[in-house]
Amino acid sequence: MNATPDGTWSRIELSGHSCDLFEPARPSEHGFVVLYLHDVNPVPLADDPELAAELARHGLRLIAPQAGPTWWTDRICRLFDAHQSAERYVIHSVLPYLAERWQAGAPRIALLGRGMGGQGALRLAFKHAATLPIVAAISPAIDYQLAWREGDAALQEMYADPESARQETATLHIHPLNWPRNIWFCSDPEDDFWFDSSDRLRMKLSALGIPHEADLATQAAGDAAAYFRRMAPRAIAFLADRLERERRRVV
Repeated sequence: MNATPDGTWSRIELSGHSCDLFEPARPSEHGFVVLYLHDVNPVPLADDPELAAELARHGLRLIAPQAGPTWWTDRICRLFDAHQSAERYVIHSVLPYLAERWQAGAPRIALLGRGMGGQGALRLAFKHAATLPIVAAISPAIDYQLAWREGDAALQEMYADPESARQETATLHIHPLNWPRNIWFCSDPEDDFWFDSSDRLRMKLSALGIPHEADLATQAAGDAAAYFRRMAPRAIAFLADRLERERRRVV
């Protein structure tokens, strides 16, 4: 796709679907990788030089699967694939590819997501805590049953009603005895649609005594793009720090 002083972007086909890759000019000697899950309307990451600079600062490789408006669920969405869900694609295609290409496995892979991908990253981490113990989510669209009610076609294909969608949201996948050790998320309090679900997630994690970090105070006047630019460096710094902590962790 393109090369910059910070690294190189490329695109591959993996099990019938596209994935964007970023290889920093000087990758971490420990093989750390960020698995990025995109929003409903994905913004091409290769067009964001500031994001590439932050990844390069920490020597982080990145893979960004392209899954369409699947909400990263474990439900079949025909707009993506008639035979496998987006979640199964990540677990059974993307993770083995990272092990083969970059010899990366748990705990050297960290999840990062935005919007739809933010809630997807949290759900994956809550469901697969041993494999994916590090997660950061920016503006996560956690209570996606709200989007079902607003007429989201993909969600209405996957779920019969809002309640069946709610039952599979990230908050309801938290296990009090099996959770990812490294959780960070943020939401703009001026985001009238999604902020409350992040606040509910914070309250549930706190009630269960599950360690996490959450910024629910920083604002960007409801400007989603500006908020992402502001918070992405913090999210990436968190991932880099926790990848290193996990590497040093004595089991």
